[in-house]
Amino acid sequence: MARIKTDKDVTRREVITKAAASLFREKGYKAASMRDLAVKVGVEAASLYNHIRSKTELLHDICFNIANLYWEHMGQVDNSGMTASEKVEKLLRFQIHQMIDNYEEVYVSDREWRHLAEPYLSNYKNQRRTYRKRFASIIEKGIEQGEFKPIDAPTAVLIMLHAVNGIDSWHRSKDKITAEALEENMITIMIEGLRK
Repeated sequence: MARIKTDKDVTRREVITKAAASLFREKGYKAASMRDLAVKVGVEAASLYNHIRSKTELLHDICFNIANLYWEHMGQVDNSGMTASEKVEKLLRFQIHQMIDNYEEVYVSDREWRHLAEPYLSNYKNQRRTYRKRFASIIEKGIEQGEFKPIDAPTAVLIMLHAVNGIDSWHRSKDKITAEALEENMITIMIEGLRK
């Protein structure tokens, strides 16, 4: 029987989770099966259960790994002594890098989270909502301090997050600019759009 191949610092569970993210992005969570995942990993479907309990557990891990990563970064940035403009730029650069370098997991956590089971679904929705509110409060402080134009901060956050999610189109493009150029263009457009 084939064994799951891993690199030195990667566990078999991590290999399975990464393969699941790729599969869920390609087929969608509902359409993807454990048999499909076994083929992708190169093992018998039954041997997957030595490392994971279910497809649901994999979706949970993908979604909360990303959500927790974003939340931890938000805490570091928000509690720093940076200006509002610097904080927004730091948050956006982090999100852009995640969407470029960790694309499949971020894509799945953003598009397939609706299939989470309760109580995880409610927890995930709350975490997303709280993240957006905290991001908006940084923009609101920037408005109060005269760094940013007097705009509706929650709307600005939604626009920026949707722009970052749009990197999905960049991944699918056959004729695209470099990741570095993409990042710099996006930062210039979004940050300059906020500044007075």
